[in-house]
Amino acid sequence: MKMAPYRQVLAQPGLKLLMLVGMLARIPVTAAAMTVTLHVVNTLGLNFARAGLAGALAMLGVGIGSPLLGRMVDKVGLRPVLIVATVVQGIYWLTAPHLSYTALVVAAFFAGLLSIPIFSVMRQFMAAMVPIEHRRPAFALDSMGVELSYMVGPALAVALVTSLGSQFTMTAVGTGLVLGGTALIVMNPPIRSAEEEESQTVTLPRREWLRPSLIALLAATAAATFVLTATELSIVAALRHTGATKWIGLIIVAWSLYSLIGGFIYGGLRRSISPLLIIAGMAALTIPLGLVSGWWWLLLAVIPCGLLCAPSIAATVDAVSHLVPAGARGEAMGLHGTALTCGIAIGAPTGGWVIDTFGPAWGFTAAGLAGLLVVAAVFPFWQRSPATSAAAVEPELATVGANTNG
Repeated sequence: MKMAPYRQVLAQPGLKLLMLVGMLARIPVTAAAMTVTLHVVNTLGLNFARAGLAGALAMLGVGIGSPLLGRMVDKVGLRPVLIVATVVQGIYWLTAPHLSYTALVVAAFFAGLLSIPIFSVMRQFMAAMVPIEHRRPAFALDSMGVELSYMVGPALAVALVTSLGSQFTMTAVGTGLVLGGTALIVMNPPIRSAEEEESQTVTLPRREWLRPSLIALLAATAAATFVLTATELSIVAALRHTGATKWIGLIIVAWSLYSLIGGFIYGGLRRSISPLLIIAGMAALTIPLGLVSGWWWLLLAVIPCGLLCAPSIAATVDAVSHLVPAGARGEAMGLHGTALTCGIAIGAPTGGWVIDTFGPAWGFTAAGLAGLLVVAAVFPFWQRSPATSAAAVEPELATVGANTNG
């Protein structure tokens, strides 16, 4: 395994610090949902269904707000958007511990609508700061950082709520979000490369870049997180069904570690692989998990599909950066974030229904088959455009605008 691709990425000025800040800033984001769930159940004394509703509305807000905030970043720049989002998050998390359930649910939606777009803007930074030939290992590193954040965030939330209470934890989450947002405001990383700035980048109409290939990619992205979410539920259900509940944490952590390894391998490859192929492979390798009996076999059986988790997300981000010109990259990355959110939002209830109706084994089957069906449906529309052709649109439009104004 060659380390050269990663050394070349990390050699970019300021990127190491930015990646560290990005990973730390994502931890409170990944802890937020678990914190709200435990607050509703433990402190407000309500059931998990109501906790799930609060989380679902927050997720709906994020899904709607992500592309809107991305478009604002394209139009007015990064810093103003981050300032507004950071202030909103500070107000929400400062007041949330003291709200009634109804007020909390409503506030959660608006907080999601104006959440700090840390996931999408980090990918936008990388597309701007890293030369196009090094983007694949850069996005692989980003996916591994996300994986680490998800390994730490929810577990940290549980530990803090258990030991210090949900109100303290909500305040801690809000503090972490404000610190992360403030750090990015101060750093103000570039959202476009120097070459893209010189080409007089303009905000483009959606019809110029929201083409069938990108729509197909977004649908496949949603399919990827659908598979991941339904698979996670199926792992939990399968282990509970066999009385091996105490091994759930081990299997989930191992699955995440396999994802990290897969992301590391993917970033070091000499050639890129179609994101649709990676997602289809992950889905196909998920189906046989329903045939596995015993936690020790499941620990081994999740290796093949686990290795493709991080690469599936990294490959879709890389493809977005190639399909979309710099002037629309913020909104496009926001749409990518919405696709990820939609997959999670649909995967959780759908996977749960299949598990409750047919059993845990069918949860794996349904997750894999759904992923394969989506990939098969969008494959005829998929065509990865070269980055140079996408970027070339902007100078042409700028020239047309100059001629028209003159």
